Amino acid sequence: MAHTHSVIYKVDYYVSFCLSHLFLYLSLKNLINFIIKYFSWFVFIFYVTISCMLLFQNNPYQHHVYLTSANRVCSAVYGVFNNVTSYFHLHEINEDLHNRNALLEMEVINLRNQLNSVKLMLPDSTAAMAASEHGFDFILAHVISNSISQPQNYITINRGSLDGIAPEMGVIDQNGVVGIVNVVGPHSARVISLLNPQFRLSCKVKGSDFFGSLVWDGKDAYHAVLEEMPKHVKFAKGDTIVTSGYSSVFPEGLIVGTIVEQIKDKNDNFFSLRIALSTDFTQLSTVRTIKNNRQAEIMALDENNGKGKEAEK
Repeated sequence: MAHTHSVIYKVDYYVSFCLSHLFLYLSLKNLINFIIKYFSWFVFIFYVTISCMLLFQNNPYQHHVYLTSANRVCSAVYGVFNNVTSYFHLHEINEDLHNRNALLEMEVINLRNQLNSVKLMLPDSTAAMAASEHGFDFILAHVISNSISQPQNYITINRGSLDGIAPEMGVIDQNGVVGIVNVVGPHSARVISLLNPQFRLSCKVKGSDFFGSLVWDGKDAYHAVLEEMPKHVKFAKGDTIVTSGYSSVFPEGLIVGTIVEQIKDKNDNFFSLRIALSTDFTQLSTVRTIKNNRQAEIMALDENNGKGKEAEK
């Protein structure tokens, strides 16, 4: 039985050896036939190449034409290569633009705070300006999860406590207000979206001091309602709605949206405005969390005020 297996193995090996050599022979034969068939063309190409080399090397005019043409071809090739590499660097460029935009936005906010301090005409205006500097900082983050069609919508970002994120930090993008940080983990955080009835934002019509409360009515991802606006406030369709600054989360003047129409309020002494949100929640990508450097101080004062009122009672 073992002898039979040995014979079969030798036969298989011999057949495989013969077939491989046969294929090799046919391949070499085809290659030789191909060379013989087009031998004249190979000789022609060889002589043309040698002739061109001699022509361009020994004649100044032809050499100049060759260099000019070669440079033109190289420029076209390098141009295509540069376009391809530039495309792959768009993400880095976009990230840099977001950082620059955020820096400019924070500078505007801090400058506005400094200007407001100067307007108060304090005795020591220099000290007032120094106190208002660096009121807000930002941390850039990317959206990794976002819902817009649920009764209560949330957003998840890829920054957490190790990156400096903390609860009660405001979140904005390049267009306007996005939400407020709710739950924070080491490497990520959950944000209560503006498209969430639990989130109310103090807003006002730009250019006035009358404020109301902005809340999402759940109808779509593009509109919200500004409630509790006094009836004597004058407004026009298209007026800009901004944050009032009456909180430690968002600075004053951040764009929220524009007025679409007036709607009836539950209270006869007030009216409500339907607002077209400036933030496109269907395309959220890069956001910025706002850190108020004096938030702890403000919250401590608010707690003390609450305790004082209780003592009076």
